[in-house]
Amino acid sequence: MRILLAEDDPLLGDGLRAGLRQLGFQVDWVRDGEAAERELRAQPYAAAVLDLGLPLKDGMDVLTAVRRSGISLPVLVLTARDAVPDRIRGLDVGADDYVIKPVDLHELAARLRALVRRAHGEAQECLSAQDVVLDPAARSVRQAGESVALSTREFDLLHALMLNPDHVLSREQLEQRLYSWGQEVDSNAIEVHIHNLRRKLGTTLIQTVRGVGYILLRDAPKP
Repeated sequence: MRILLAEDDPLLGDGLRAGLRQLGFQVDWVRDGEAAERELRAQPYAAAVLDLGLPLKDGMDVLTAVRRSGISLPVLVLTARDAVPDRIRGLDVGADDYVIKPVDLHELAARLRALVRRAHGEAQECLSAQDVVLDPAARSVRQAGESVALSTREFDLLHALMLNPDHVLSREQLEQRLYSWGQEVDSNAIEVHIHNLRRKLGTTLIQTVRGVGYILLRDAPKP
């Protein structure tokens, strides 16, 4: 899943970006509040990690502005401000979670997965559709109880579709969810990954809506 990281400390930001990428996230990193607000308004991120002490525009002001504009993506505040009034204010203006620095990378990843899962109305850790079960934490997929080996992109694409079952996603929407800044996207990349997923998981799970995009069916179509 693609997330925005807003952190001005170069060492911490670089470490978080590298670590989260190793755990399966696509990470865009900005270092000031104005850039954070601009990107949150422009890109469909799955979630954001927002430091409060950002230059140019304070993270609290960024959060207030994006919530007032109707942007509802999950926002995890990551900050050194540990006073209770600061935490209360952050939650009141729209933060979904609040973590005090320093933070364990695996805990941060788990909190992000939970936020995204809840934002899509999923209560369980694993996502399921038909006979396929996807575990975001383990980055594993099983079909009818058997493990299925997927490439990184195939897994990320299936994850994006399973977070939005029975909803059509266009190729452009899927590209925006799979690729971060600076990553080249072949014109037929999504089609190739869809083809591979159908070859490995069968043809009933993901359907093509001609001229629109792709839809993952939670329940198998009736014969």
